[in-house]
Amino acid sequence: MASGGGAPAPLQFCPFSSALDSGFWHTLSQKKVNEYKLDEAAKELKGFFYNGDPPGLPARMMLEFNSFDPQAPTPARNCPIAGSLHNTNTLGAFKTCDKKALLDQAAQKIWEAVTSGAALQDPTLLNQFVLLTFADLKKYHFYYWFAFPALCFPDGIALLEPSLPLGERCSTAQVQALLTSYDGLCAKESVTALPCFLVGFSGDDVGVAPLRDWDTFWPRQDKAMVAVYDPCTLQQHPGWPLRNLLILLAHNWGPSLESLEVLCFRDRITQGVRDITHSIVLTIKMTSIADIPGGPKCVGWEKNQKGVLAPRMVNLSDSMDPKRLAESSVDLNLKLMRWRLVPSLDLEAVSTARCLLLGAGTLGCNVARTLLGWGVRHITFVDNARVSYSNPVRQTLYEFEDCLGGGKPKAQAAAERLRRIFPGVVSEGLSLSIPMPGHAVGSSPEAEEQARRDTAVLERLVSEHDIVFLLMDTRESRWLPTVLAASKHKLVINAALGFDTFVVMRHGLKAAREDPGDTLGSLGAAAAAATSSLFSDIPGHRLGCYFCNDVVAPGDSTRDRTLDQQCTVSRPGLAMMAGALAVELMVSVLQHPERGYASASVGDDRMNEPPTPLGLIPHQIRGFLSRFDHVLPASLAFDKCTACSATVLEHYEREGFAFLRQVFDSSHSFLEDLTGLTQLHQETQAAEIWDISDDESI
Repeated sequence: MASGGGAPAPLQFCPFSSALDSGFWHTLSQKKVNEYKLDEAAKELKGFFYNGDPPGLPARMMLEFNSFDPQAPTPARNCPIAGSLHNTNTLGAFKTCDKKALLDQAAQKIWEAVTSGAALQDPTLLNQFVLLTFADLKKYHFYYWFAFPALCFPDGIALLEPSLPLGERCSTAQVQALLTSYDGLCAKESVTALPCFLVGFSGDDVGVAPLRDWDTFWPRQDKAMVAVYDPCTLQQHPGWPLRNLLILLAHNWGPSLESLEVLCFRDRITQGVRDITHSIVLTIKMTSIADIPGGPKCVGWEKNQKGVLAPRMVNLSDSMDPKRLAESSVDLNLKLMRWRLVPSLDLEAVSTARCLLLGAGTLGCNVARTLLGWGVRHITFVDNARVSYSNPVRQTLYEFEDCLGGGKPKAQAAAERLRRIFPGVVSEGLSLSIPMPGHAVGSSPEAEEQARRDTAVLERLVSEHDIVFLLMDTRESRWLPTVLAASKHKLVINAALGFDTFVVMRHGLKAAREDPGDTLGSLGAAAAAATSSLFSDIPGHRLGCYFCNDVVAPGDSTRDRTLDQQCTVSRPGLAMMAGALAVELMVSVLQHPERGYASASVGDDRMNEPPTPLGLIPHQIRGFLSRFDHVLPASLAFDKCTACSATVLEHYEREGFAFLRQVFDSSHSFLEDLTGLTQLHQETQAAEIWDISDDESI
């Protein structure tokens, strides 16, 4: 009885206090994005608690980065505790979740372990937790609420004697014998700590046994007690794990016990010396608990920092690396798209694509920004111009300060701004003049060497990238990149503007010239053998390039031109539309299993099953802003094309810069003679003369 002869005092328990490190939240963020997605089903967790904290610390239940692995090892001298994670998709779902049902469900599992005898074989089943969370991954705010289910005695639990330190209850020899026996049982059970065990005294000899040995161990002892692994540091009160253990004891042996000594086992290291004398011994009045339909009532939701039954929130935005936050946010936006709308979307094919942007003007800036939106991490600019005062209002990667002092080089300024927008991007800018047909290199050795170097740099860039965007002002500046990309089997996305019209297209890939190392894949023999219609279903290896519809070779288009003729004068919104469509076309192509060799979609395909998760993959998109309309034509590769025909590619691959030098220094007639266009013109003119003569004779 309590001192003074009064009524037995009620036994009070110190509740668990949750302790989560930042590694747990980081892992939850990654799993939410990569694994859980929109799945709100319960997930297994594993926590642990420690019984060696110094006085003043709360009874901590800890979760770390590896808590998501139920098989992860338990830290030394810690006791495991199993739990379930319920991660909601919205803050509203977090607030309105049926918390009573969650707690009752967890308590029912504990009660079933008690009544079935499973808890006798595995006492860790008595300690469980529930974690309800909502992770706001845009702000890195984490809302959470823990429950540690505890079954309740209908009439409470009475404490017959005040708590007594183990050092006062037992001799020094007994304390040392207890510690030795406990370590031996831990080794025998292959655990780092025992959640509970039996202790028997015979003089100075102290033996221990697992709880399942009660019927054989308990009757043989002169004095016996039940020990619980206790995380509490208070001198008068036990920790939360004792509650469910007492329920188990009352259910199994309550009728045979009037009172019970309980050892709240606390294993502390003080100044390098292991000590358990501060453990406390409680004398408890036992009662019996019969089978209760549905189980006893339960409690267990954790109070917040203000001592109120309410959730907690942790803000980790300040402690996270801003660059990693930016990368995670970009990934999140894209993965949300995949979760909700396009489950089969291959984001890795897009994010790993290395994109070469030839031209850093209005088109180049808009293409780069859209590529960032799709998560592309590798973007290289090539341009030889400087930022002028007319640029910033239409070219979104430049500001007024970039125009001062003669203007920054466009390519470098664009790459620098891209890195400032998103530090996770690998972006480089090169000031480079692309040699062009009809623009003579010059006779000096220096001029020829410069042209040779520029060509070599462009060849290297095309080889190192997966997709080449042609975004330049002039037709002839697109010729050399078209030849190089066709030879090296790179996907080309071309965008060109008029005043209120635009064309966006992908160049065909030559199946006969496939490269085993091509990162975009190929059709192989199937592509080479495919047949096509003149109007639809043209396979990728037979699609034309930008020059295939021309019957005139490219030449100097800027000579003797007025200012308005030298500049691309377009409606301001046109470049944004064309630039966005160019990137979307690239992304759609990358979603097709045949990539650049995929057959072209045309306008008639709009009612059919789309070939990719994102829809159609046309050859060309021709837009007419005055009509707010666009069409999807497809055209075959031209065997006399001045850029991608077999004749041009064979001469380039055989002769290299010597062939290119001839093209640069000659008029357009050189390419026309080489490819057979000149002969075609002559035959066409002869046919027209013959037709006229026939008409006149009639």
